[in-house]
Amino acid sequence: MSKKPIIGITQGDINGIGYELIIKSLMNPYIYEICTPVVYGSPKVAAYHRKALEINNFSFLSVRDIDNIQVGKPNLINVLDDNVRVELGKPTQESGQASLSALDAAVDDLRIGKIDALVTAPISKKNMQEAGFQFPGHTEYLQNRINATESLMLMVANSLRVAVATGHIPLSQVTKNLSVETIVNKLELLNRSLIVDFAITRPHIAILGLNPHAGEQGLLGHEEMEIIIPAINKARDKGIIAVGPFPADGFFGAGHFAKFDAILAMYHDQGLTPFKTIEPSGVNYTAGLPIVRTSPAHGTAFDITGKNLGNEASFLNAIYLAIDVVKNREIYKEISANPLQKRSATIEQTDDLYIDQIANTNYDDPIL
Repeated sequence: MSKKPIIGITQGDINGIGYELIIKSLMNPYIYEICTPVVYGSPKVAAYHRKALEINNFSFLSVRDIDNIQVGKPNLINVLDDNVRVELGKPTQESGQASLSALDAAVDDLRIGKIDALVTAPISKKNMQEAGFQFPGHTEYLQNRINATESLMLMVANSLRVAVATGHIPLSQVTKNLSVETIVNKLELLNRSLIVDFAITRPHIAILGLNPHAGEQGLLGHEEMEIIIPAINKARDKGIIAVGPFPADGFFGAGHFAKFDAILAMYHDQGLTPFKTIEPSGVNYTAGLPIVRTSPAHGTAFDITGKNLGNEASFLNAIYLAIDVVKNREIYKEISANPLQKRSATIEQTDDLYIDQIANTNYDDPIL
């Protein structure tokens, strides 16, 4: 795109690690070469955190609204009352309300195109819900605010991308929320995001099984045979290169994830546990929405707030990914206006051979 993207940043929980990560990230001069950052928060809260962290060589530019921001500056739009109370390391109803106020204001500007992407600092879902937030997390909130019918949680770290078929629900509810249609829908969202948002021409997606050893042909569960495999076949009929289901332990343990552009896990911890073990500085990306939203792949870290122990790597990566997706979408839009010729039959046959070959590979651990 011709201009630097404007990246909106929400303050997250004012008693959590958010401001430390924001400040440390915006102290990086490279940020201003690639975007114009705008924080939705409070000058008073920011100053409180700066003092606690003993950071004296950084300050925000306080602006009235998005129309008054300046390029090359760490802009901050005040969305809170000056009487707001900061209690470092302590989740409160007031800090939950502050999180929601920043989120509402940022999304208002995002919806009308005043900012190009949104990076959200960590929130405490519990105290936000006490303040009137009626969603399990950012993903569901954003989907509702922009009237989207679907979305997908996608964890990203370089070439490792892990999506989940079911999101923030209890483990006991996973099976009843899995269906052929659900998995196919998530695969379609993932496939399109890989093409449009990540500029991958022909994505290869691995699908994990639900049960140990991917069900062991029905011995350890029937979901693979009755739901997951039919969904994979249906996705292939739609032109998606979908392969699996693979046993999760052997698949990640032996490093086979590196052979794919993305992985679809069946539930939250099945995907996020290995992801965060492999890539602790990853990013949470909300795929499938018309807007761009990222966040660091960690929580509020109340236990270390105000102690200058926070690592901003994940937050910086969230900013970088937001910028990349904005640019990739712009490029895709330009290419779509002048579509290239369809892929040749030879390439399609190569894909089919690849699928057959990789589907017959044993990704389980025979010792276990």
